[in-house]
Amino acid sequence: MNICLAGTGAMGLTHMKALRKIDGVEVVAVNSRAADHARTFAAEWKIPFMSTNLEECVDRPNVDAVILATPSGLHPDQTVMALSKGKHVQVEIPMSLDLPSAQRMNEAQKRAEKICMVTHTRRFAAPHREIRERIRQGTFHLHHMVVETYFLRRTNLNMHGHPRSWVDNLLWHHGCHSVDLAQWLLDDPDLEVWGQKGAAHKGLGIPMDMTIGMRSKKTGALATIALSFNNRGPFGSFYRYIGEEETYRVFRDSMANSEGRDVQLDAIPAYERQDLEFVTAIRTGREPEASVASCVPTMALLDKIQRSMDANTL
Repeated sequence: MNICLAGTGAMGLTHMKALRKIDGVEVVAVNSRAADHARTFAAEWKIPFMSTNLEECVDRPNVDAVILATPSGLHPDQTVMALSKGKHVQVEIPMSLDLPSAQRMNEAQKRAEKICMVTHTRRFAAPHREIRERIRQGTFHLHHMVVETYFLRRTNLNMHGHPRSWVDNLLWHHGCHSVDLAQWLLDDPDLEVWGQKGAAHKGLGIPMDMTIGMRSKKTGALATIALSFNNRGPFGSFYRYIGEEETYRVFRDSMANSEGRDVQLDAIPAYERQDLEFVTAIRTGREPEASVASCVPTMALLDKIQRSMDANTL
């Protein structure tokens, strides 16, 4: 399978490392808006074709699929373009910054009848998959999912300290992951939701602190999310699952119980499982986990949260 990778930033690099571990997969074209970045990336990973024009990469005769690790504002048009050319697509979160764009991408997938998957990486992390399985089996009854998402993002740099060509977004990116996780874990796309936001950064123009609340109409389980771009200290998302039987703490691919003992899980990194799922869904012709259709309900919840935040602005 031949893949075109669009985006040579932190997420592009992460995808590249994961794809190299999948048998029979080759990245044959790379796209970046900066020619020097594209040339350097192509040379480092021995990719035969590079271009600052994504359509030129997608149109290569041997390209089967496209992975979009590009700025979120470009995702709707890029996804629709690639699908219209008969390519399978995996699109990085946030797949859009509004509900209508997400719906447009979903309709494009239906017309094209190709695989279109979203990188909701938490769906592929072993700890969250274990929690979901225990909920489904009835061995763990969730009362409250508490999420703390922390970064220090007062300058427009990515996680490697390199300048970004786009501005990150607490709600439609980081919040999106956890909102999706809640509706996926609880199998409840119609959660009750609300949100509030703090002051906007004068230079970046985005709110730097947020809180999100959710409640399942099915079980009464709560989800509380605190997000900040002002936090000094360890960065990332920290999860606490408070249940009837036990309390679990999750960070990335690790999980511990209330006594601090590690829960034994498989050792497959989330990004590797995710990219393998994309490739396997294409090869077998089945709907992938985190298909664009399964993620549209998340975008609808984000739209409600955004409206709640806007209504509660001081």
